[in-house]
Amino acid sequence: MTFQLPAYHPPDFTQPPFVDAPPVTFRRVVKSGVAPDDYHATSIHPEYFQVEKNRWTLLEQSRMDCVVVKRDDGSLVVKAFRKLERGERVACGRRENGEDGIFVHAEPFESQDQTLQKFAFRTRTTRETSFSIDYDELYDLLEFERRNGFIVWVLGPAVVFDRDSREAFAKLVAEGYVHALLAGNALAVHDVEAALFSTALGQGIYAKKSAELGHYNHLDAINRVRAIGSIEKAIDAGIVGNGIMKAVVENDISCVLAGSIRDDGPLPETITDACQAQDRMRAIARRATTVIGMATVLHTIATGNMVPAYQVTEGHGVRPVYFYSVDMSEFAVSKLVNRGSLSARAILTNVQDFVVNVERGLRRRKTGFRG
Repeated sequence: MTFQLPAYHPPDFTQPPFVDAPPVTFRRVVKSGVAPDDYHATSIHPEYFQVEKNRWTLLEQSRMDCVVVKRDDGSLVVKAFRKLERGERVACGRRENGEDGIFVHAEPFESQDQTLQKFAFRTRTTRETSFSIDYDELYDLLEFERRNGFIVWVLGPAVVFDRDSREAFAKLVAEGYVHALLAGNALAVHDVEAALFSTALGQGIYAKKSAELGHYNHLDAINRVRAIGSIEKAIDAGIVGNGIMKAVVENDISCVLAGSIRDDGPLPETITDACQAQDRMRAIARRATTVIGMATVLHTIATGNMVPAYQVTEGHGVRPVYFYSVDMSEFAVSKLVNRGSLSARAILTNVQDFVVNVERGLRRRKTGFRG
């Protein structure tokens, strides 16, 4: 089937309650980094603000849990609390149906769900859910997004713990299905370890046999990269001869490695300042039209907080942002939704199998085989 974006249905601002709604109130920031009382916090949904009477403005480049600032030219920008500057004007009001000049559009896209039953079994995603159609829809989406969107992958280290999934993801990069990569120090460390020793945390990535003194391998990998100065230099020198990081570097893919308190090393590219890492992730996330998070709860939730459920693009107007969470744990994917990423779609499976299946499925479609 040919992928088509669902139609966007904007509000009709000529109808009640909008015609009687007041312009939104903006209050000054008194202390930098502190929003005024009654500030409006943004959601994942499209949001409109009546800046002047009968002039409703849609937020572009939005993100969850931020505030809206009115610039001197009347335009609106979404800012994190920590970036507010004294004197800036912040949108205030917590009623979201127009009463305060703010409307949160919770159902903007046409729904393909035709289920009308008041009671039905198996309506929630669990380990028993079938995912065949999800894979087929994902293949169509990725083919569309490769040319028309911006695909962001959020990876946990489990992806490189298996030879086949590591190779499959590198192929996805080479084939253009990866526009950006967000991960932690561990993903890159164990990918480099695999390139050097064919292990991840000392265990073979194919035979799963523990190497002698294998617990040194990831530390040796970090040490070698730090000695030469960077992952890119290690690749250029032939030290890292295969894997995901090599594919990312050679295909000039945007990549952010955000560090954590428990990181070994870390690698030179890993950003250890949390605010700096968040800013770098946000610069990528704001471009996302599809996000696929795999086996990394914290990084996936962090990305989910930065990505709204919509994107305003030149070619397609207001369109949805697709968000997939892939994990073996129901808890992991449920936690993402519980943190506000209501549009996230879950696929419960081993992420290594998932990557292999996606690469194989896309390759088969290219050859015309859809079995």
